[in-house]
Amino acid sequence: MSEEHIAPVVSAIRADHDRWVDFMMRFELGLEKPDPTRARKSALTIALSYIIGGMVPLASYIFIHNIKVALYVSIGMTLCALFAFGYIKGHFTGISRLRGGLQTVLTGGLAAAAAFIIARLIS
Repeated sequence: MSEEHIAPVVSAIRADHDRWVDFMMRFELGLEKPDPTRARKSALTIALSYIIGGMVPLASYIFIHNIKVALYVSIGMTLCALFAFGYIKGHFTGISRLRGGLQTVLTGGLAAAAAFIIARLIS
């Protein structure tokens, strides 16, 4: 479209600030208005994910009395869970599932190792 045809449309949209912001959010940035009724469901989903995700590395300490063995089991379970999450992430993001799993294991493994080392240095 030529500039002379676009200018009146842009002027009309820009005349209403709310309409202009809505237009820019939707068509320039590709963002939609969030659904306010979804906030509670999202909060519950995040909370349950943290609780369930936190139980993965802690479960071995609940069931295994030898701390050293529990640590190794915890590491193994955590790496397996990270791989599973990354594998699933790969399906939804369009990257190779294997690559998604390995990326998540590497990132999560490095983060967990750093946290473990920092905790050992502090205590």
